Amino acid sequence: MEKFNTFTGIVAALDRSNIDTDAIIPKQFLKSIKRSGFGPNLFDDWRYLDAANPIDENQSRKINPDFILNQSPYDKAEVLLARENFGCGSSREHAVWAITDFGLKVVLAPSFGDIFYSNSFKNGFLPIRLKSEEIDSLFNSVQSKSGFKVTVNLKEQFVETEENTKFKFDIEAGLKERLLEGLDDIGLTLNHEDEIHKYEQNRKKVAPWLFKEVSA
Repeated sequence: MEKFNTFTGIVAALDRSNIDTDAIIPKQFLKSIKRSGFGPNLFDDWRYLDAANPIDENQSRKINPDFILNQSPYDKAEVLLARENFGCGSSREHAVWAITDFGLKVVLAPSFGDIFYSNSFKNGFLPIRLKSEEIDSLFNSVQSKSGFKVTVNLKEQFVETEENTKFKFDIEAGLKERLLEGLDDIGLTLNHEDEIHKYEQNRKKVAPWLFKEVSA
């Protein structure tokens, strides 16, 4: 997993509440446990005017020109702005995979579905909780200027706008550290490799029969 660095990116605004994981990545596209390849179907029902045929990989789709992520420069956005309870619904980790595969790094919202929030940190994606009035302010700024950008600084825990307005955010220290260090669950475990090895060696002394090879 890549380390999360300070960056400046375009903000795409989705002025909707309660965006659930089935809207983020519809169930018919959950065909793989790989973390890539889901970006083209992010918000599929909103991005396209016709239904997808998951069996036909070469299907030509009709783009919805009114959807924000189909419009330039927001098709290159790295920050998503949304309303409360983003990522509610099912526990599918594919929702985060689709978002990151599209190229988004951060979502700003007043609140998130609990499982989506947890899954985000396991996949190098940063969900930031801001106050409702701060989210309102960002929506106003995005609407007033095309291609509005913000700088996201995880280490110092702030989002800074082009207007030099800073919004501080809170984050659990452990979650912050795993993003800054680029550690997924396996990486976190390997940080304790020496302790694991010592434990195994001790267990071999205490309960050697557990480590005997069984002949076929």
